Amino acid sequence: MTGRPLIGVSTYLEAGARWGVWELEAALLPAGYPRLVQRAGGLAAMLPPDDPAQAAATVARLDGVVIAGGPDVDPARYGAERSPRTGPPAPERDAWELALIGAALASGTPLLGICRGMQLLNVALGGTLVQHLDGHVVQVGAFGGHTVEPVPGTRYGEVAPESVSVPTYHHQAVDRLGDGLVISAYAEDGTPEAVEVPGAAWVLGVQWHPEMGEDVRVMRALVEAASARVQGLSFGSDPASPA
Repeated sequence: MTGRPLIGVSTYLEAGARWGVWELEAALLPAGYPRLVQRAGGLAAMLPPDDPAQAAATVARLDGVVIAGGPDVDPARYGAERSPRTGPPAPERDAWELALIGAALASGTPLLGICRGMQLLNVALGGTLVQHLDGHVVQVGAFGGHTVEPVPGTRYGEVAPESVSVPTYHHQAVDRLGDGLVISAYAEDGTPEAVEVPGAAWVLGVQWHPEMGEDVRVMRALVEAASARVQGLSFGSDPASPA
């Protein structure tokens, strides 16, 4: 490969964002996401919500996809009644990101889901979510941290084989696991903190926010998988398969 792989990152769509003298609708992405892609060796591209019918064409022009954190997934997407503690829906973003996930899975494009992105990956594969859990948000509007424990023999376990403290801010989590997913890390209270699809394609979701920390290993693994795929190389053996 002659250049760095192009990694698309999904974005927020906010009705009123302010900068300078302006207050306008804006497609937003916290700067930690593109910076993490860049630090990990990739080129970052923002993917604002679009017509879901364009997802396959969009993913076809990318080497890897990141589904970023953000608002709660609409419970209707997994057949549940809305809890009073679930945030307002973001229908355009739900539809777009579900389409991106579907296109990435169908094409074998390396895929990383972060926080909401992990939850949406689970929903895309038929899973459900816990709509509220306590103890994973320390203070509203401020990231906290807790330890996650990798599951040996998983792809995430190969990326980060030791217990590690991670930046975290979420109040929802995986409940029923989606089809084909396995849990690859847990929080100390047993909450699933990473999920993945075993097999040739590189698919991982993490509940925490690596873009808010110093550990680039998860994003670097995505970038390396994207580079290898472009070159037609194997990015590593399937950890779930015998050598």
